[in-house]
Amino acid sequence: MRAEDKRRALDEVAREVKEAVVARSERVGIPLDERIAESIYFERRRLKEEPDSKARRADLAFWNALHDRFRGAAASAHREQLGQIVERYAGEIAGHFDERVYQAVTRAGPPALGLLLNAVSPKRLLSGQELPSLDDAVVIQGATESLRRLHELGTVILVPTHVSNMDSIVVGFSLYRMGLPPFIYGAGLNLFTNPLIGFFMHHLGAYTVDRKKQDPLYKEVLKAYAGVTLELGYDNIFFPGGTRSRSGALERHLKLGLLGAGVHAYVKNLAKKANKPRVFVVPATLSFQLALEAETLIDDFLKEVGKSRYIISDDEFSQPRRIFDFITQLLALDSKIYFTISEGMDPFGNPVDEDGESLDPCGRRIDIARYVLKNGAPAHDEARDAEYTREVGDRIAEAYARDNVVQATNVLARAVLGGLRKHNARLDLLRLLRTGGRRDYLELDEVYRATERLLEALRARADRGELRLDPITRSGSPEDVVSDGLRHFATYHSTPACERKGDLVLPRDRQLLFYYQNRLEGYGLPPEPDLPPALAPDHRTIGRSS
Repeated sequence: MRAEDKRRALDEVAREVKEAVVARSERVGIPLDERIAESIYFERRRLKEEPDSKARRADLAFWNALHDRFRGAAASAHREQLGQIVERYAGEIAGHFDERVYQAVTRAGPPALGLLLNAVSPKRLLSGQELPSLDDAVVIQGATESLRRLHELGTVILVPTHVSNMDSIVVGFSLYRMGLPPFIYGAGLNLFTNPLIGFFMHHLGAYTVDRKKQDPLYKEVLKAYAGVTLELGYDNIFFPGGTRSRSGALERHLKLGLLGAGVHAYVKNLAKKANKPRVFVVPATLSFQLALEAETLIDDFLKEVGKSRYIISDDEFSQPRRIFDFITQLLALDSKIYFTISEGMDPFGNPVDEDGESLDPCGRRIDIARYVLKNGAPAHDEARDAEYTREVGDRIAEAYARDNVVQATNVLARAVLGGLRKHNARLDLLRLLRTGGRRDYLELDEVYRATERLLEALRARADRGELRLDPITRSGSPEDVVSDGLRHFATYHSTPACERKGDLVLPRDRQLLFYYQNRLEGYGLPPEPDLPPALAPDHRTIGRSS
């Protein structure tokens, strides 16, 4: 965000949230001091669990001082204290975009952009080792021209899938390649702990999201900040999955809080008669052959179905050498990362045409301003706007499924894990993943046959527009697909998901097989219906055993 807009945004966020909290407090009859006490409680409890640091000491001093003043304060002082909390939260969240840093990095070219955003160790800069470039690895496809047009016609909320912490790098790189300006996006506070990556994320458009903060007021400030940036005309990136997909599956259960900022911004733009009031939502699907943090993510998912840790701060993305090796090896395989842009929609879930006009199910233009009128004027309605946002969430999940690019690692993992499940039919899936079962290998011919069956089903669905295939899964033989999958699995992970030994295929990491096959969940593919789905319909837990 430009410096001249930052102060304006912070002031607007503070004003908006304070007015909303006070009005709600008066409407429901809950004293304002209870709201403040709630914030103090949540933050002091969080800080008890934080390791000692300069930031923690500063936070603790603020909240302890506020607590001391709060206990003896008159009711008239509570609004001022509320304002102090809101302003502190807004200041923590706000980004520090710097046009000079952005121009310097992008002028240096794609290798430098990939390097800086990945926070590779500075020692590697001095070693003379060749730096990896994302330039040839990222395939940008789909409704690219539509995204460019919508950017000119209004403000865009780009909503990608969330596979890896590399996603923001790939998305930012792709937008740069498309000639679009940097988008603002929220990044987990844990990603800013590395000084190098923290500097560049702050100055290339990121604002901080501290997912350890449980105070509802913090979440309200975060949503307001996103909404104000939209009102100021800043395109945004939201990850509606909320966090990286722990299971590896496409997101089905989306977090709609920030998405609701789209309707909010549109209503405010109409009310103030903004020059470009329209807000557009554009889904995008990221597809990787390999995922940098797959081992950590799937392990976390399987520990009480992803509930053992909410924030992962020590995964592969925190290790610069792993990042460098991952990119280098991915490029050596001539592997592609697909960034597929879906057709845009308005903030109510209606498709839009090339002029940004909303369309009804029959393709006729409609005036969406009437959706938000009350007594002839644009107005917010919490229940109404929430229903609109749920509709948008459904449309986004459908777009993810259509624009998912299936690759060889997904197909091979599903073929091998499906075979293991058949040979160990008496074991439930979780026990199979933990113990391996009695039959822990597959004949190569069996894997080829399962792959052929999968490819036939996948190609039929691709022909119907239900998903996408990369060149090998589209045209390759089962032998080609298996070979490509094995080659990728042998390259990066400390233990390959599976490997070939003569005429046998041996699973080496069943959890990784589960992770990579989960990208194909929800399509009704083999080994279904012989076996039940591996995941529940919302992709948040393991499916029921037959």
